[in-house]
Amino acid sequence: MNNPIQLTQAAQLEIRSTLEANKIPDTYGLRVGLRGGACSGSFLLGFDTATEHDQTYLIEGIKVLIDKRHLMYVIGVSVDFEEGANGSGYTVSAAEKLK
Repeated sequence: MNNPIQLTQAAQLEIRSTLEANKIPDTYGLRVGLRGGACSGSFLLGFDTATEHDQTYLIEGIKVLIDKRHLMYVIGVSVDFEEGANGSGYTVSAAEKLK
């Protein structure tokens, strides 16, 4: 399978910066998944270690962990990082909306 998600340039820069600034070990990766039910759930992003339930992907040099049970719900999403007047943070959206 090709990479199931996309990381924008801004997200890649912020992820690398966070990994370096916090001295997060190489054993950790960016976890992308769901919190709550599939239809009413929200996206989950964070740094974590792999479990036996995970698929591991290397996307633009960044280790990404996705629980196999969440994979079908996150395929095609794009992770971005935005800075604005009200603060900054990650956003997750359907990749086709970005084109």
